[in-house]
Amino acid sequence: MAIAAIIWAVVLVLFILKWIFAREQALDEAQHPVQCCFIGLAGVATMLIALAAIPYSRLVAQILFGAGAAFTLAFALWRTGLLWRGGRDHGATTPVLYLPTVAGGFVMAIVASALGHPDWAQLAYGGAFFSWLAIESVLLHRLYTVPSLPAPLRPTLGIQLAPPAVGAVAYLSVNGNTPDLLAHALMGYALLQALLLARLLPWIMQQPFAASYWAFTFGATALASAALRMAGDNGAMAFLAPYLFVAVNITVAVISLATLRLIARGQFIPQAPLPV
Repeated sequence: MAIAAIIWAVVLVLFILKWIFAREQALDEAQHPVQCCFIGLAGVATMLIALAAIPYSRLVAQILFGAGAAFTLAFALWRTGLLWRGGRDHGATTPVLYLPTVAGGFVMAIVASALGHPDWAQLAYGGAFFSWLAIESVLLHRLYTVPSLPAPLRPTLGIQLAPPAVGAVAYLSVNGNTPDLLAHALMGYALLQALLLARLLPWIMQQPFAASYWAFTFGATALASAALRMAGDNGAMAFLAPYLFVAVNITVAVISLATLRLIARGQFIPQAPLPV
């Protein structure tokens, strides 16, 4: 908890300083069709820190959650409003579109439920769930009908695992941790996405390892977490949970070690913007 909080605080301060002292670059990033959506993770990360803070200080957790949720909602409305105006290049459509509304809404539901606000959690879940369905249809249309993603953007497909996996965790949070039909359906779709990503891995890895490969970790860790929460039903999840737990930990360890290697070489931060 302490290490995560320190990292979050440092990154948050650097993010704020960027908007103060490098405003032009920050605005360029906000207008970029791919990089823009990652800004929404500032609110998501704040809410996750709020979740971790609950055992230590409920007041601090409430304040952090309020701030993170407000930022997430504001950014999602701003970004989605721009998308609704149209004029977007289909080639710039990637799974990062899930981040403002889908990732933000599901995490909001998880934390609101943990803080004892079930009705608000259900509202957040509904917003995220139906946004996921709408955005996925747009994304799949792009993948099926538009020229192939350029290599630097292919690791963002790892985000495709997040909606059903994080959605499963959120659903279990708002329904009292009951592994019912919808919970299993979400996990089934998450497992399908994981298998599809494994099948596409040689194609994705035509892009040498970069920070973008962290896109796989959010959904992967949520997949293992949801499986462990459902393992008590003594069915399929009880069988799969240990294997998923090991596979996800190996995945995160490999990405972490590869990241440390890039940092040691001074190559972790890309020198040019992503192509669109």
